[in-house]
Parts: sequence; structure tokens; C-alpha cells
Amino acid sequence: MQTAPRLRDLVSLLCLVLIGSIGVAFGAKAARPTRHPVRRHTVFTPYDPEKDDVTQYDDPVVRQIAVGALGHEKGSVLAVDPTNGRILAIVNQKMAFSSGFEPCSTIKPFVALAGLEEGVITRDTMISVGNRRYMALTEAMAHSNNKYFEEVGTRLGFDRVLKYDALLGLGQRVGYNIPEEQPGSLPPSPPLFGGVARMSSFGEGIRITPFQLASLVAMLANGGTQYYLQYPRTETDRATFVPRVREQFDIAPLLPDLREGMLAAVLYGTAKRSYDPDGEQDLGKTGTCNDEGLGGRLGWFVSYADQAHPKIVLVVLLHGGARIISGPHASEIAGRIYRGLYSHNYFANVDAIDDRSVQYSAFSAASR
Repeated sequence: MQTAPRLRDLVSLLCLVLIGSIGVAFGAKAARPTRHPVRRHTVFTPYDPEKDDVTQYDDPVVRQIAVGALGHEKGSVLAVDPTNGRILAIVNQKMAFSSGFEPCSTIKPFVALAGLEEGVITRDTMISVGNRRYMALTEAMAHSNNKYFEEVGTRLGFDRVLKYDALLGLGQRVGYNIPEEQPGSLPPSPPLFGGVARMSSFGEGIRITPFQLASLVAMLANGGTQYYLQYPRTETDRATFVPRVREQFDIAPLLPDLREGMLAAVLYGTAKRSYDPDGEQDLGKTGTCNDEGLGGRLGWFVSYADQAHPKIVLVVLLHGGARIISGPHASEIAGRIYRGLYSHNYFANVDAIDDRSVQYSAFSAASR
């Protein structure tokens, strides 16, 4: 009586095995146990631009505002007093003290300066920049037009462009007793790619540092005096600080033309993200390019604020692979710094104030 059920069970099991084998033979996939993949969570570490900085030599509030404006961007901020060459803050000192970067379009004001000085252009010279399009200097600076500055560089020629670059301190150290500073470099001959034209519009072949840019824009801000940059690191150095002049340039008649273009860049051009209708307006120049030597993109913005009595020069440098890395974005960061300084009354007259806890800009005033 018990044999029949057992036989039926064996037959049923045999059928199941045969059905499975037939299915596999005709291409059906055999059933496999479900496996759940182990998910690995990558821990994201935000970039810290001040990670290895030595901070005790900086104006603490200028530094605090600059660090807050830069956030977790892979970049550097250099702040300098244009009236004496004193460095107020260096954020991301490793990047600032590196061997140099392509200047991108920040080279354009100095090419324009050479063109004005040599008489190959005036402020009103109209240059063809495209099909039935012409620009004069102010618009070309505002919109960072490459064609315009390529033509200026071509009219100057390589030897004169190189002469002015060297005269202004490119390829040389512009700091006094700053052993970490690198000199950058100038090309011995016209760059293979684009020649002097591209050298004049993008800085092709040139390696420049934030210190050199700060020194040059400080000169434009103060009327023609190029100070050696100084970074006093002891109480004695701070107490006995004396400005040191590197060069005195007789460029006062040319400065209104350059400043007008730098202001136009901020009001409606490539640097308009730094514009502050309620604060102290800055004048500046953006730069965006791919750095063939380093790889990745560069975003520069160099500027100064307080037109009547310039008090600070800012150089913002960004480096990375993202599309956001650009001169306009660097100008946005500078705008945050200027707004922060303005909200702390940095541009007010504080000559009589000595207490840094009350007014941090006394740090700068003490050196005047």
C-alpha cells in the first residue's frame, strides 16, 4: 500500500530534472541563486585650500573673508596693499608659491600698455575682430576679445612684447626676501603654437605667478610705482616695515585708458559677477584657458578696489578639470571678498584705529 505514493514521488522528481535539462539544452538559463552586490560607499573629502598654510603672518580678517569666499574650490587668493607692496594674506600657499601658470587673458592689459606706449594703438584705434566688426580698447578689454590683442601683439612684434614683459618683471621674482617665491618664465622665441599673436592674447609660452600679477596690478592702481612685495613674518619686521620700490614707470597718461577697460569688464563684461552696486567697485581682468603644461583649466581674476584711494589688490586663481573653472567664476569669488570687506568697513578711513579686534584693516593702515 505504501509503494505507489513513493513511486509517484520518484517519477515526479525525475520529470522535474528532465524538464530542467531540456530547458537548458534549448537555451533557457538555469535558475541561479540571487546575489545582492555589496555597495561600497566612497567617502568624499572636500578640498581644503588652506590645509597646509602658515597663517600667523596674515591679516586675520582679510584671510577669514578670503577663505570663506573661496570655500572648497581648488584655488588660491593673494591679497596685497597696492600703496606699499605689503602682502595681507595668502590662501593656499602651496599653489601661490608654485612654479607658475599660463596667464591666459590677464596678460592683455600689459600688452595694451606696451601698445599704447609704443604708439601702435590709441584708446580709439578700431581693430577688425570679425566679419564687419571692429573694436576699440575699452570694449576689447571688457569682453576680452582675442582678435584685438592678437593684432596688437602682431603690430608690436615678439621682441617688443618680450621687452615689456621682462621690464614689468615677468620671469623674475618680484618679492623681497620671500624665499618660496618662484620666478616663472618667458619664452626665448615666439611660441610654436600661435606665435606672438597667441602670446599676446593668452600668454602662450609664459609662466606667471600670482605675485607677479599682484605686483603689476598694484602698479596700475597706484599710478606707476611697482613695489617689491613683502611678507613680514616677525614682530620686528612688521614694526620696521619700509616699502621698497622695484621700478617707477612714467605711465600716468596711459592709465585712464587701461582703467576704463578694466572697469568696463566689471560693469558689463567678463568680470561682471564681481560687480557690487552697493559697495566699493573694483576694476579687474579675467583669464580663462587650458594650461598645456599642467593639464586642466585655469581661471584667473586680478583686480583692485577703491578707485580714488586704492587699498587692496586681489588675485584669485582656480585650477581643475571642471567647466566651472573660469575667469568669470574667479571674479565671482573676488566679488564675495570685496562685499565681505565692505561690510566690515574696510574701505572706510581707519587711520586713527589701532585695535585690530575692532577694525582689522588697521593692520594695513599701520604700514602707511
